[in-house]
Amino acid sequence: MKCTESGLRFECLQDSLVGVLSMPIGMVSDLGVLIAVGGPQYRAGSHRQFVLLARRLADAGYPTLRFDVRGMGDSEGEFPGFEALGPDLAAATSAFQRAAPGVRRVVVWGLCDAASAALMSTSAVPTWAGLILLNPWVRHPTTHARTEIRHYYVKRLADPAFWKKLLSGHVRFASSVREIAGKLWRIARSQSGRSVAVADAPADYRERMTLGAVSFKGPQLYILSGRDLVCAEFLGYAASHPKWKALWQRSEVRRIDLPGADHTFSSHALRLQVEVATLKFLGDISGRSAQ
Repeated sequence: MKCTESGLRFECLQDSLVGVLSMPIGMVSDLGVLIAVGGPQYRAGSHRQFVLLARRLADAGYPTLRFDVRGMGDSEGEFPGFEALGPDLAAATSAFQRAAPGVRRVVVWGLCDAASAALMSTSAVPTWAGLILLNPWVRHPTTHARTEIRHYYVKRLADPAFWKKLLSGHVRFASSVREIAGKLWRIARSQSGRSVAVADAPADYRERMTLGAVSFKGPQLYILSGRDLVCAEFLGYAASHPKWKALWQRSEVRRIDLPGADHTFSSHALRLQVEVATLKFLGDISGRSAQ
């Protein structure tokens, strides 16, 4: 490891938050990375993903902060839900730049609902220089049901093992039919007009995400998994939304699809692919070669 690590404590709305700052030894970039953590999760990440990522980035010269939001890990307070993490991200950004004065620009890296939280917070933290977002969370009863039908049930019907279990009596056919019928009913009900009202409502967090993505002027990188229903739901939602369709066409918005990846990029090989993509993106922003 070519970096040093130290604890960092800072305030957010009268609550004390805890983070770990990874600092390079030697040449330090003026570009830092803030790893956003949603919930229920804390600063280490699944299979120590955030620990390993922070160290890899710091080894490459990029100061990195990972921290516990309110109510998670060692931080005080009550978890406000991912939709209300704007104050946490803003406080962490300020604390990061105070602790590492050479960091003039901050890129936010977020997975799942942390990615969603980052998109909803772009107006609250206008100093962010870029976004790296992995498998954003857009869970909604309608899109979730549609995703399950398309990416789970259809695949099961095409799987010979399913028919073998069915014919041998190991699948409860009637209950499966009722389950699918219920999901189809929810989709049909939403298409009759209810979903339009929901999508147009300012309170819909997915619209807040969309507004954040469209209004953000810096570069954005989306790293998307092919074996993840969360990502499939996001892609389905984006494909049906004209603003997301336009967003994919912008030159400063990049997208990397990893067909074999699961939700958290849990294997060593997948983790390395994410790290390499992250470093490439940072290198392009900072104007120097990724290490």
